[in-house]
Amino acid sequence: MLSCAAAAVALGSGDFALAQNAEPQADAAASSSDVIIVTAQRRDQSIQDVPLTLQAFSTDTLSKLNVTSIEGLLKYTPNVTFSNNGPGQGAIFLRGLSAGFAGQQSSATIGGFPNVALYLDDQSMQFPARNADVYLADMERVEVLEGPQGTLFGGGAQAGVVRYITNKPKLSKFEGRFEGSFGGTAGGTTNGSFNAMINVPIVEDKLAIRVVAYTDHRGGYIDNKLSTFTRLPSDLGSYYLAYQGNGNQLTPDQQSRQGKYSNAALVEDNFNPVDYTGGRLALAWQIAPDWDLLVTQAYQKLESKGTFAVQTYTYDYQPLTGLSATLFSPQYNKDDYWNTAWTLNGKIGDNIKVIYTGAYLKRHISQQGDYTNYARATYGIFYQCTGGANYYWNVGAAPYCYEPNSRWNDKVRNTHESHEVRFSYDSSRLHAIVGGYYENFKIQDNMDWSYTTIPNCGLDFVKAPSGGESRAANPVCLGQVAPNPNATLNVPGPRAPGVSFGQDITRGYKQYAAFGSIDFDITDNLTITAGTRYYYYDNFQKGSVYSSFNGGCYQVAVCTTGSNLDALGLKSTYKGFRSKGTITWKPQQGTMLYFTYSEGFRPGAFNRGPSARVRDPIAPHAPQLLVPAAYSPDNLINWETGLKTELFDGKMTFNLSGYYMEWKNIQIGFFNPAAGFGNTAFATNGPTYHIKGLEAQLFARPMEGLTINGSATYNESKQANAPCFIANNPGVSSFGQCITQVFVGGQVKPVQSPFGNVGSITPFSPKFQGNIRARYEWSGKGGMDWFIGAGVNYISTQYNQPSTYPDGNVPGNGNGLSPNGIIVPATTVLRYKMPGYALTDAQIGFTRDNWTVTIFGDNLFNSHASTFTNSSQYIKTSTIVRPLTYGIKIATRM
Repeated sequence: MLSCAAAAVALGSGDFALAQNAEPQADAAASSSDVIIVTAQRRDQSIQDVPLTLQAFSTDTLSKLNVTSIEGLLKYTPNVTFSNNGPGQGAIFLRGLSAGFAGQQSSATIGGFPNVALYLDDQSMQFPARNADVYLADMERVEVLEGPQGTLFGGGAQAGVVRYITNKPKLSKFEGRFEGSFGGTAGGTTNGSFNAMINVPIVEDKLAIRVVAYTDHRGGYIDNKLSTFTRLPSDLGSYYLAYQGNGNQLTPDQQSRQGKYSNAALVEDNFNPVDYTGGRLALAWQIAPDWDLLVTQAYQKLESKGTFAVQTYTYDYQPLTGLSATLFSPQYNKDDYWNTAWTLNGKIGDNIKVIYTGAYLKRHISQQGDYTNYARATYGIFYQCTGGANYYWNVGAAPYCYEPNSRWNDKVRNTHESHEVRFSYDSSRLHAIVGGYYENFKIQDNMDWSYTTIPNCGLDFVKAPSGGESRAANPVCLGQVAPNPNATLNVPGPRAPGVSFGQDITRGYKQYAAFGSIDFDITDNLTITAGTRYYYYDNFQKGSVYSSFNGGCYQVAVCTTGSNLDALGLKSTYKGFRSKGTITWKPQQGTMLYFTYSEGFRPGAFNRGPSARVRDPIAPHAPQLLVPAAYSPDNLINWETGLKTELFDGKMTFNLSGYYMEWKNIQIGFFNPAAGFGNTAFATNGPTYHIKGLEAQLFARPMEGLTINGSATYNESKQANAPCFIANNPGVSSFGQCITQVFVGGQVKPVQSPFGNVGSITPFSPKFQGNIRARYEWSGKGGMDWFIGAGVNYISTQYNQPSTYPDGNVPGNGNGLSPNGIIVPATTVLRYKMPGYALTDAQIGFTRDNWTVTIFGDNLFNSHASTFTNSSQYIKTSTIVRPLTYGIKIATRM
């Protein structure tokens, strides 16, 4: 029994995880054994019999570790990193397979699809840069599968899979569980949560329902502090203010409010609370002895306010202390989803099982972010000031500037439909699975950037005739920008006053796939596995991109400047095979060695239409680079070997794996205005990386009641080549050659290593990660069973972006310098080095009868380490780990 339990080498606590059969009628078998059962290969297996690097977390483990969200879960997994802009706004990376992270702005339109698949049971929940943040209530287990899983899980599983597997209704047992917690946050406000589960057999052994409900409030801990905003000659776009030798300096009379701007109305302490609310209803029906049906309906609402990124200086470059921000516009995120899923299990004859599973997900996101510091960027002043050197608005007059307050708004609707049929065959020596898959994924995204503060003309505006006194009657004003009415639009008509740039895009794909995998036992201890998947993706993008960067937007009611992406016929198809082969050898009982070759892939996608960039150094300075509307898939090849074994008569389990991977033609976002690549981001295919690493996992029970487990990884990623952008415009001097120079700002400047240098490392790829945890349980007097546990995890230094991007900690590369020496970011994507950090957690408590009381503390030493340092709002910020949280949790079973 102990040796089987020890197989949970990465469970994160010493308890024995009992994984139920995936089929709802199998609840009786779960309690008869301590073997941890997983379905990583689409069939029930002991975790120690699966020839891949795998971790699993049971219901009890998640509760003991006080884990309820993806960020908390991944703290206990080696070789996994997580970058985010706040709850529901993150991406998971496995084994250093990352090309960077930005998130938020435009991610729904041009963001590449994640290369780590996220599943809720059999439904994919992945989304560009913001996977669904599923609340972990009443989960049977969570599985983390490392390395390419494309054969059985498809295109999103290039680097691995994270699977949330819910508890299913039990047909013959009434049960319930209630859990509540209350506590605080260091430097912040209170936290509280409650979740409940009840399982009711309606017709014993035939029909049952399981209902889960939860709510979780997490108090804020970042203060929005008072800040002023003063326009400075050092602002990157101040050259628009040049007028009669004024040195780009404004007088108070040349500004609204005499140039005195502040965020006083938004000052608030602890202004970033988070609330999760949701539930799940599952109905299981035993149709016949070998056939059953499961239908599940899940709903979740996630709401957050404020920002989760801290600043070290105000918008006027004054120092800040504590966990602080200085937002000038309200910021929020609302994210909800409905997911309906159904699974039919059956049996044909004695050896063939059939499963049909389908799901339909509907997700809505509404988000607003502060963008005020864009007023200091190269083009920010253009939309907020008239006259001076502005070549569109009030040309020739003295400069005059309006408020700097800016924001962006994003409204997203995502639908995701999937269907899969699997047939499995089992005999004494042969195990086979074949299946087919269909997926329909669609994103409808309307995103507006509102940084125009020049007055709006109004929809009833009629321009006075030119010439004479009547011309003076025309006010200084801009019209409302509008998308192209001939395009497919989610929101037709003119945008709100103040919108400067936006996109109304519908994108998605349909996928058709067939797959198969065979395990054949050559001998009792030697097995070969071979599998392949044929896939066919049909991608599309429609819509319109619109902007007021147009002289026709001056003194008009509406300016319809939007492009028509429909007319471009943006469609692409990708098809092919991805395969896997494994040799497994069991030289003795409790020991397994394996070698695996596997392939992974990720589908391509689209930019916001084609574009032309990087002006030729030779007159007439035509663009050298014609960026295509689409970018291609990237591919991964993985070689892996591993050992899983039991030691010291089953008192210890030790697992070790090593891997070498080639990640080719990687998808990468590109945004470098200073190098002449334009003021909008685009995605393209970049270099190849080679990644190699080792992972060790250990579980031990040295004495009765004491369990210890730990894990460690060493990962090394290296850029293998340094491609360049090839000039592909036939009319330029560099046609057919690497682009090495650009005409920008009236000067010829070098373009150096746009994709970084050979030997550079991937972002979010720390060389070392490790964790160790211990738990001791003992029996006390009066029926009290006590426990105490503690753990520490460490992650070493990592970068936020690849070496494609300029260093954000040095001036130059377009970055400016404020009067007091603080670097002013020239772009929303810069490269920062994030120091390593350690987090420590602890729990103590007791169990009596059906009650458990736990006192817990997470991040005991109150680390403020950064998980994502960035310049996404034209100011350096860091999304930090949640500060010390502490509390008491009470749970009961019935």
